[in-house]
Amino acid sequence: MNNETKQRLPFWLKLMYGSGDFGIASVGVLRALFLAIYLTDVVGLEPRLASYGALIGFIWDAVNDPIVGVLTDRLRTRWGRRRPFLLWFAVPFGLSFIILWSAPDWDSQVALLTYVTLSFMLADTLQTLISVPYLSLTPELTPDYDERTNLTSFRSFFQLAGALIVSVAAPNVISAVIAAGGTQQQGLMLVGAIFGGIGAVPLILIGLFIRENPSPEQTESMPVLEMLRMTWRNIPFRYGVAIYVFNWTASDMINVAFPYFLLYWVAQGDLLAKVGGFDYKSAFFGVLLAVAIAAIPFWLWLAQKMNKRNAYILGMMLWVVMQVLIYTVPQQGILYLLLIAALIGMGVSAAYTLPDSLFADIIEWDELRTRRRHEGIYYGIRALIRKLTGALAIFITLQALGGSGYQQPINEIPQLQSASTLTMIRLLVSPFGAVMLSGTIIFAWLFPLSRERYARMQKLLERRRARMAK
Repeated sequence: MNNETKQRLPFWLKLMYGSGDFGIASVGVLRALFLAIYLTDVVGLEPRLASYGALIGFIWDAVNDPIVGVLTDRLRTRWGRRRPFLLWFAVPFGLSFIILWSAPDWDSQVALLTYVTLSFMLADTLQTLISVPYLSLTPELTPDYDERTNLTSFRSFFQLAGALIVSVAAPNVISAVIAAGGTQQQGLMLVGAIFGGIGAVPLILIGLFIRENPSPEQTESMPVLEMLRMTWRNIPFRYGVAIYVFNWTASDMINVAFPYFLLYWVAQGDLLAKVGGFDYKSAFFGVLLAVAIAAIPFWLWLAQKMNKRNAYILGMMLWVVMQVLIYTVPQQGILYLLLIAALIGMGVSAAYTLPDSLFADIIEWDELRTRRRHEGIYYGIRALIRKLTGALAIFITLQALGGSGYQQPINEIPQLQSASTLTMIRLLVSPFGAVMLSGTIIFAWLFPLSRERYARMQKLLERRRARMAK
């Protein structure tokens, strides 16, 4: 496809579509940063017991994501296949931000575990009903290789902006609630209400104003089991799955363990420790994500100069090196840690911007082979992988903490941790995360869809569509 025939999307459409990821990213960051420490330090669950709530959530994830993907592929309305889900579930999705932190003050560990697990499952279902149809719009809005990277960069901007704002604002809102005589749970519910309300608005606007671009291949369907077998026969999809598993397992494990690292290793148990007037979590994630947002144009430029795969590999190599250096951060070494955070932000920017743009190209490979398009099932599995990594990260982290002798807070006052617990926390955020990130480099190198191969696929598809249109 030459430059004259490229279909450029209007700026307003890219901006509106990208803004939808603000709410999805907000709830994802809230869960990644606060859910594990909420279960152990606020709800009061024993870490290993709390980890089973995440495991049950993973089992539910395995059911609902592909189901919603199939539903969005098969739905037929005058508004399209994806938009009705955004209109129907945007408001309930916003309310799920509050539900997630609403555990009652019960004495029974089993009753609390049951409540938080059901809350997690409800919030997860509402997120699936939004995220799968939203993400499935990416390959439908443009078939162009570089334009998809550009469209994904808008999503990445809002995704990282949501993560930045939540990471900076949420800890400070919670600290303000505590300083005013409230509790951490009340602070979390207030944060959930704020970001749930903000996050629902752009999703409704997308449902109202963005039009889908159906093709003849999108009207065909097949049995669910055949769809799943079909996805596995898609060779680029296998590599895309591997990239996602390593990318997000590492990212989520780091996110889940970092609040413990900052509180118990860097701040030495001081819940209200600050640097430059900011909570430690706000400062660290604020620096990291600010750099990640600023670096998006760089990765977009590099992906166009080289290709998406090679640019992504460079970003992951930088992140791996910086992740190893985190192990050298001393107690109270917050300034050194902030320097590392800035460099990690470059790698995080690549991790958020480029994998989704690679994943969108898989749809055309499948269409070329099967003469059908099933964005919903592919993005349903993609959403499954994304949330599975989060559940596994929480499960592994809490199991590791419980096994290391983690001391839970008394009346929300953190306790000093043993040397074995501190060592485990440092291992979770540094070498373990670096090893997982290294897997992304291997599978990205093996990913078979380069710009040149994708261009050849597009030419073949255009000829086939032209024949069908006659």
